[in-house]
Amino acid sequence: MTIEIKVPSVGESVSEVTIDQWLKQEGEAIERDKTVAVLESEKATVELPAEASGTLTKILKKSGETAQVGETIAIIDTDGKPTVSVTQTAVPKEQKPPPPKVSAQQPPPVPKQEAQPKAEPTAPPTGRAEKITEVNRTAEEIAAPRSVTAPAEPGREEEVVPMTRLRRTLARRLVEAQQTAAMLTTFNEIDMSGVMALRKEHGETFQQKYNVKLGFMSFFVKASVDALKLVPQVNAEIRGDDILYKNYYDIAVAIGGGKGLVVPVLRNTERMSFAEVEIAIGELAKRAKENKLKPEELQGGTFTISNGGIYGSMLSTPILNPPQSGILGMHAIQERPVAREGQVVIRPMMYVALTYDHRLVDGREAVTFLKRIKEAIEAPARMLIEV
Repeated sequence: MTIEIKVPSVGESVSEVTIDQWLKQEGEAIERDKTVAVLESEKATVELPAEASGTLTKILKKSGETAQVGETIAIIDTDGKPTVSVTQTAVPKEQKPPPPKVSAQQPPPVPKQEAQPKAEPTAPPTGRAEKITEVNRTAEEIAAPRSVTAPAEPGREEEVVPMTRLRRTLARRLVEAQQTAAMLTTFNEIDMSGVMALRKEHGETFQQKYNVKLGFMSFFVKASVDALKLVPQVNAEIRGDDILYKNYYDIAVAIGGGKGLVVPVLRNTERMSFAEVEIAIGELAKRAKENKLKPEELQGGTFTISNGGIYGSMLSTPILNPPQSGILGMHAIQERPVAREGQVVIRPMMYVALTYDHRLVDGREAVTFLKRIKEAIEAPARMLIEV
């Protein structure tokens, strides 16, 4: 019996996907519920399991090609016998051995031929991608065919790599945000002494009890909920000529994933404890690096937090994640001299930035929001008693 492998629904408003990678090839045995392919939509990377055990007899859509939701991309024969063994799948039959590496200082050796002139190297035909062996390549390299142009001189090679669907969507949304929202950014700085002291005092006990470290992100998530309650415009969005105020707090957290930036959402953070926030962020970050986030985990969100500080950023102006009206940027902690009670002292300080949609949020509200974040972080105990 033959069974069609079709593209499943991978999220609201997503109509097509890119075949990121086939993990099986034609003629290979497959098992029910085992992943046979990886699909990439504009929102997430999704693993496609086999609906039945059998033999993958026909692949209709190759890696790198697009397919519509519901379209048949391969055929399974449940009664068929495999014609390709597992050991044969390491290097596909059509592929050639990789070309020898060429040093930038030394030209490649030319084989000696009797009574034959030396052949001049020629560039590959225009628009034709060079075939590269899949051995020792990453999954993304397999999914994105590369085109290498002939260098004008040694050491000046150029390589063309197609953008992934996720990266194309991210680029499009960032441009849309610049064009549709009246973005403005305001800044403040926070003394991190109180949070650092709290983490030092309770961090070990916290980790033993919950099996997760007490990080900075949980403090900023809870502080953001506190500030959003005080300034509801930052938690709202514009829909046509109306303003939609939300009485729930789904905070999106920007995470560097295996194929670029992703922004999974923590739902109802106002109901979450510090431990629940840390556990949820850790799990999302792990699956983001493995490209295993579900499409629904990347949808929605009423407010976003981006932590450029983990990469060493001192100050930045984050871009809105539409249709949200605000995004908080965290930055690196550095010891700096500050004035306290008439004395200059050294404190661990962090700059924070709030980018907001000025169509909905005025400067007064933006400054009030950041001031509330500052107050909550500098006196973290206040978040526990909600004052």
